[in-house]
Amino acid sequence: MAADRSRRGPSEPGADARGDIGRRVAARREYLGLTRTELALRTGSAPGYIEYVETKPGPHGSSFMLRLANALETTVNELTGGAVDLPPGVGRAANHPELVELGQEECWKLIGSHGVGRVVVSSEQGPAVFPVNYICTEGEIAYKTSVDSGPVDAAGHETAFEVDHIDEAFSRGWSVLVVGRARTVTEPEVVQRLEAPHSSTTPWAGGRRNLWIVLTPSRVTGRRIVVHDH
Repeated sequence: MAADRSRRGPSEPGADARGDIGRRVAARREYLGLTRTELALRTGSAPGYIEYVETKPGPHGSSFMLRLANALETTVNELTGGAVDLPPGVGRAANHPELVELGQEECWKLIGSHGVGRVVVSSEQGPAVFPVNYICTEGEIAYKTSVDSGPVDAAGHETAFEVDHIDEAFSRGWSVLVVGRARTVTEPEVVQRLEAPHSSTTPWAGGRRNLWIVLTPSRVTGRRIVVHDH
């Protein structure tokens, strides 16, 4: 039974979200582009201990978890799955917040090489927003979908694509908006280029998805909530 529980996702019924700390640490580390050695230096620990944290279940001291969260630019609550079933933005606003516009370079840095974002489409049923797994490549956004799914309706139209991150503990966050025309990609050499670097970045929803949609930006904007500690 323990083996079955370990295969369940954190948001599935009966799953223990706090038992997936290692997976969250590894995912966050990889998202930031850090090696285990680099993360060990940030936390003042040994690379072998970082490997242990990522691969073995077990309790960790509160002081280490604070250092780990700080090194990974997140919170202990996020790493332990404490907010896994909560909608973003339920916390209170911080004192002295400021909304700051972001430059394009920082926008691309924030959305990284891949992740989960939301694509806006319009169809006969009206406007809709769909979460998709995406990759960034050569200044474009690409995601894989199926011909009978909602996200495919973005092809052939100007659309918007949004990525954000909310830090509940500190009432901070950022969002990046990419606007541009989307198109389907079927050329074998282009498809191979899209799939090769991120072969492990598969759609979370599963199912057969064999159509690439690429969005070429005409506008990239972003905003960040900055909290001044005074």
